[in-house]
Amino acid sequence: MSEFGFSSTADEVLADKELAGRTALITGGYSGLGRETARAMAAKGAHVILSGRDATKLAAAADSIAEETGASVDTLVCDLASLKSIREAAERALTRFDKIDLLINNAGVMACDEAKTADGFEMQFGTNHLGHFLLTNLLMPLVEKGESPRIVNLSSRGHHIAPVDFDDPNFENRAYEKWVSYGQSKTANVLFAVGLEQRLADRGIHAYALHPGGIHTNLGRHMSEEDMQNLIERIRKTAEERGEEPQPFKTIPQGAATTCWVATAEELEGTGGLYCEDCHVASEDNESASGGVRSYAVDRANAERLWALSEEMVGQEFAY
Repeated sequence: MSEFGFSSTADEVLADKELAGRTALITGGYSGLGRETARAMAAKGAHVILSGRDATKLAAAADSIAEETGASVDTLVCDLASLKSIREAAERALTRFDKIDLLINNAGVMACDEAKTADGFEMQFGTNHLGHFLLTNLLMPLVEKGESPRIVNLSSRGHHIAPVDFDDPNFENRAYEKWVSYGQSKTANVLFAVGLEQRLADRGIHAYALHPGGIHTNLGRHMSEEDMQNLIERIRKTAEERGEEPQPFKTIPQGAATTCWVATAEELEGTGGLYCEDCHVASEDNESASGGVRSYAVDRANAERLWALSEEMVGQEFAY
């Protein structure tokens, strides 16, 4: 389906694209994959809106990207671990901006110690999924004004670790395990794309989830050196047990490639609810440790169950 693959970079994916007139809002846009995605899109003429919780870091990243690319770069302060902050950010966005063509839900936390969001949700599920669930739905009036709009959720192969526990998403009745929590939140990112697609496809809005690859970024800021070594060893051992080769880590430019491909690929026009990796659509696979999307992560019934649970948790319904 695609001429690009594991080693492709964001700039290579966008080489023949023209993004002038397109507006891309990128959460977690001042560092790591978010910043590289923003830079690459700005370099092709996109109006970029960087979103994140730190106003100082946002301003510095916006200035740097604007200076390097000559593009228009705006910022939107938003803490995804606070429903109040999300609602305030969405109100500002609806006032300040005319449209959103590409909504890139990139921000996230990984393998943190047990913690709660401002509203009492388990931190990883609350930030990675619920924060983006509320923000995306509140920004929908701007997305609906976009041209062939796409919503892109950064998930992870970590979704292989665990499905969503619909009865106990906040680990209130089970022992907290940071990798199970991370896996649950990444599964939720995929299911959210499926739920969005079911609701919005007939309006010309399509949603996707993706695995960017294994990349050393500040996403792993909560991980100790021992955590990182254990992760690498688990990846190696799981692949070895299944007779597969463990994939090496990607650079940040390579890690941002699939995001840029999903956001712009002509091959994906008119389709959605898909999970992508290495710049192609992944197949459903419940066995492989080195690729594919688990069936529970693209199950429509699970997507509907998650949507209802998410509405209940954020205290707001969204009908399309």
